[in-house]
Amino acid sequence: MPRFEPFRAVRYAPGVDLDAVIAPPYDVLSDADVDALAARDEHNIVHVDVPRRGPDRYETAAALLRAWLADGTLARDDAPTFTLYRMRFTDAAGTPRDLVGVLGGLEVVDEGAGGVLPHERTTPKASTDRLDLTRATNANLSPVWGLSLASGLTALLAAPAEPAGAVTVDGVEHVVERVTDPERIAAIRDHLATDDVLIADGHHRYGISRTHRDDVRTATGRTDSAAEQTLAFVGELVAEQLSIEAIHRLYSSISFSSLREALATRFELSPVAPPSPATLAAMEADGRLVLVGPDGGEWLTPRAGAFDDVRALDGAWLEATLAGTTADVTYQHGVDEVLAAVASGAASGAVLIRPVSIAEIERTAREGLLMPPKSTFFTPKLRTGFVVREL
Repeated sequence: MPRFEPFRAVRYAPGVDLDAVIAPPYDVLSDADVDALAARDEHNIVHVDVPRRGPDRYETAAALLRAWLADGTLARDDAPTFTLYRMRFTDAAGTPRDLVGVLGGLEVVDEGAGGVLPHERTTPKASTDRLDLTRATNANLSPVWGLSLASGLTALLAAPAEPAGAVTVDGVEHVVERVTDPERIAAIRDHLATDDVLIADGHHRYGISRTHRDDVRTATGRTDSAAEQTLAFVGELVAEQLSIEAIHRLYSSISFSSLREALATRFELSPVAPPSPATLAAMEADGRLVLVGPDGGEWLTPRAGAFDDVRALDGAWLEATLAGTTADVTYQHGVDEVLAAVASGAASGAVLIRPVSIAEIERTAREGLLMPPKSTFFTPKLRTGFVVREL
């Protein structure tokens, strides 16, 4: 089972306007988003977490991080702590949710070693941006999102701790609380050591942490450095807390007619009204997908027996159906964005899929299997900047 350890967290000092300096994770930000956040405050975390200009941008980010520590913009906790992170929001279906997890140092394990489990295959990323930034700053800036399979974690985290900040963004309340009590720290650490942790979001970040750990081991000969863990938010895998949305499929390098013909080998096609958010509820209720083309949409109803030999995941069904075709796939969250991509010609066609259930996520993890890439979209996204973990 993985180790999960407290650490001396680096936080914005009391008095800093957190609303001006906290940001979404780097991988959901456009250049325009970064510009807007950077303009809000000279101490916004994007100045460090998303360096963009010049060959020395990573060294500049590292120098900035050191300067903020030196001038008191950032401060280290006096002793190792955990940080409770709560998100209170209403999901897309109108259900109020109160999610809680804990920020700490999650053990970095070798691929396939167990303890920390991926739940889906990852798409290749050629950029070394995160690795270069980690090496330069010697810090974890954005947390991996983990889900503990240890029952009872939510109850253990329910009681409030020392307030450490809060922001409300787009209707989501983000609250962090510092845990300093040694007995509670030990209870959280020991509980998380009783079962596996599943990576919900941040597979690439976790892989970068593994590369960085190996680099440190080679350079120092040590296996006890801070690089043996990485910054992670870990909550419990329970349905009442988690909001999971689908990531739909956009197809190119294939004509729409050829895409439709390939899908018809395993699905029955029938007319559907123009896709809208309401369509997603009907998809869930009826067990169907939706094909989106230049002239509208069609229901995709699985043919009897067509997927008897395929895991019951929409992404897996589509992979099996389109194997051997020329179709290239990319991924898009949001019905409006999917419709826009097809209307603009950026994609020749698309398929709206359903969210994966909590039960299926746990079953896949327990069986040591992997879902297709981009099977799940956990919302809301964790904010960056509440806690930085030095390496």
